[in-house]
Amino acid sequence: MDGKKIVFTSTRNGDLDIYSMDANGKHVKQLTHELGYDGGPFYSPDRKWIVYRAYHPTAEKEISDYKELLAQGFIRPTTLELWIMKADGSAKRQITNLNAASFAPSFFPDGKRIIFSSNQGSTGGMGNFELYAINVEGSDLERITYSPGFDGFPMFSPDGKKLVWASNRNAKAPHETNIFIADWAP
Repeated sequence: MDGKKIVFTSTRNGDLDIYSMDANGKHVKQLTHELGYDGGPFYSPDRKWIVYRAYHPTAEKEISDYKELLAQGFIRPTTLELWIMKADGSAKRQITNLNAASFAPSFFPDGKRIIFSSNQGSTGGMGNFELYAINVEGSDLERITYSPGFDGFPMFSPDGKKLVWASNRNAKAPHETNIFIADWAP
């Protein structure tokens, strides 16, 4: 990216919200204000959009549980949906409705699709995380990986020819995670 702006999550206002600032630490701006966890922000290649994961509790019990955990410095993000907003924090909209732990969203180099990890469809525990792609409008969900265990944190090379991600596949020890890189053929 151009290195002029940073986007990050902070609890500086008492909730987990997304902020942007200049790379030198000046001009900090809060971008999300909804109660709940907003995190893992990532700029689009043209720097006009930000994709992120979010959990916004609505039921009274969910809200009290969230606030109680946050006061202890913890969160329980078992259900995270992907959201997108303009880089100034406007035009927020949810792009997934998977009722799963979807996280680590990153844009394809053309900025038209998003790649991410999710345990959607899994049963028991945290389940099996796979890589998925979805259009920025929230349509055409496509599963990318098919491997038992964890696949997450996907990112493309700037030219879009390589995909890199973390995975437990081929692990020689329990919980071993390695980095994989593959040629991407659209």
